[in-house]
Amino acid sequence: MQREGVLRVDLTEGELSREEVPERWRRRYLGGKGLGARYLYEELSPGTDPLGPENRLCFALGPLSGYLPGETRYAAVTKSPLTGGFLDSYAGGQFPLALAGALPDCLAVIVQGTAEEPTTLVVEDGEAELVTAENWGRDTVETADAYPDASVACIGPAGENQVAYATVASDAGDHHAGRGGVGAVMGAKRLKAVVARGDAPEIPDAIADLRERTDAEYADHATGRWQAASATLESVEFADEVGALATEGWQAGRFEGSEGVGIDAARDAAVEREREDDRVPGGFRVDTDEGESVPRGATPISLGAGLGIDDFDAVAALGAACDRLGVDVIESGSAVSWTVLASEAGVVDESVSFGDEDAARELLERIAAREDPLADALADGVSAAAAAVERGDGAVSDTAAADADVSGDDLVPTVKAMALPGYDPRGAEGMALAYATSDRGGCHRRARPVEEEVFQDRARAETVRAVAEAQTARSVLWSLVADDFLGDVLRADLGATWLRAVGIDHDADSLARAGERIWTLVRLFNAREGFDRADDELPAKLREARADGAAIDPEAFERTLEAYYDYRGWGRDGLPTRELVDALGLGAVVDDATPLSEHPPVTAGASTDLTAAVTDDPQE
Repeated sequence: MQREGVLRVDLTEGELSREEVPERWRRRYLGGKGLGARYLYEELSPGTDPLGPENRLCFALGPLSGYLPGETRYAAVTKSPLTGGFLDSYAGGQFPLALAGALPDCLAVIVQGTAEEPTTLVVEDGEAELVTAENWGRDTVETADAYPDASVACIGPAGENQVAYATVASDAGDHHAGRGGVGAVMGAKRLKAVVARGDAPEIPDAIADLRERTDAEYADHATGRWQAASATLESVEFADEVGALATEGWQAGRFEGSEGVGIDAARDAAVEREREDDRVPGGFRVDTDEGESVPRGATPISLGAGLGIDDFDAVAALGAACDRLGVDVIESGSAVSWTVLASEAGVVDESVSFGDEDAARELLERIAAREDPLADALADGVSAAAAAVERGDGAVSDTAAADADVSGDDLVPTVKAMALPGYDPRGAEGMALAYATSDRGGCHRRARPVEEEVFQDRARAETVRAVAEAQTARSVLWSLVADDFLGDVLRADLGATWLRAVGIDHDADSLARAGERIWTLVRLFNAREGFDRADDELPAKLREARADGAAIDPEAFERTLEAYYDYRGWGRDGLPTRELVDALGLGAVVDDATPLSEHPPVTAGASTDLTAAVTDDPQE
């Protein structure tokens, strides 16, 4: 069965309805990220309050959900309360599989409005209903435990208090749609949870063999072997070895205590693997005082090296606390790091230091509750806290940053107000470009050239191509909502073989063009919200030399950024051109409120390779 519909949930009116996704939307945007972006662009007015009733929150599946091997995932797509721009966040585990089984004909659940009282959405056997949430105020594990016969995606205290980087937790906090504040949007809508009861979709005989072949290929692929051996926790040792492990507030690229929080420490602490019955098992499950937890790579990087904590048990406990609060570990680590550095610089008066697990935990609990003025400012992100200090907000700090040794905005790097994860790009120009041009803010998953470029010198053109092609490919794979790591196997044809197996006619070229269309549409959404080249600037922190002397040359970076715009077919202002928009079939989509570039690219870039074949496509 092909998924062709959406479930529309209007919390203000308490109404549920079904509608069909236009066939041309399904072909051009597939599902997941792409379909969510199309609905957001269509239904949101510029300047929509991310925490207001008019914002949309899409729980989106893809045309292959439940069929692909690896983890079934869902995409949470909305306007971000952290950045004010487009946000797509992803989570795996049992919840998306149950959602796919509960709504077998749907590509997405689209939530709008605001409920009068805390509410839970229950979906089962193709039906849905809204019920009163009895567990408002409970953490994510307690909320999930209230539904032992179902899979639950829910918010914790951080989401209820609209912390701008609150997550949506599933599988009792084992998985999170993190970054950017999807959980805050749920909290603002007073939607406590989505409860799904559904069996995994049956695998048609026509694709059973393809699934088995893909599963075997994944298990034998370098990525699959890496996942089987260490999940994402080996990232700690990798980043440390190449000098890219952001340590103690980005002050160093290596952490002396990395072995204490890396893969060997995780293996010693683990009680089991998350999914023992899969060809490629899941993460390492550990016991903490907070209960069981599955720490992934971001936990020891952001809460370990980033905070100078070298004890795996302590790091796992901090991660478990974040899981239960429902708050993003990368932003949380950045908030604590910023506070330590701000305190050392005399910007704020706060008793917290690197290596102090207890103080970090206490600060994170205050942030989740917005307990005091500093915690309230940090709950809106480190850029918001820095801005409060800069404007002399005495409730946050008695000392304006202008009177201190450093500006509050210089302490922890952000892109589009989203804190960077723990891969330090100083000395890795492509990673700096990937961060700067990421469509949702500082993100290392849109493109990860650091994994190759630390071992080889690349010409600027090669760096630009690697970053842009990875962003385009991931736009496709995240619209299929494929397992993030299985995507390395699917990338050869971008999933075309799988789509044809379920009756959807695409080839690698048409999917590459869909990927560029989706990436461009998101850029247009952000441009309509006021984003431009200035939002792709290199964070000030990365222009500073670390203790080992590593830094990024701002002038060289600007040349690389211009080369990237040229490759994309965008103008020097970072905006797509009318020619590109028309070539991608977006001419009739773009409204008058969306600015387009008045500066043609220098050479029209390599994007012409992707768009030339679709210039005669009908407009929507």
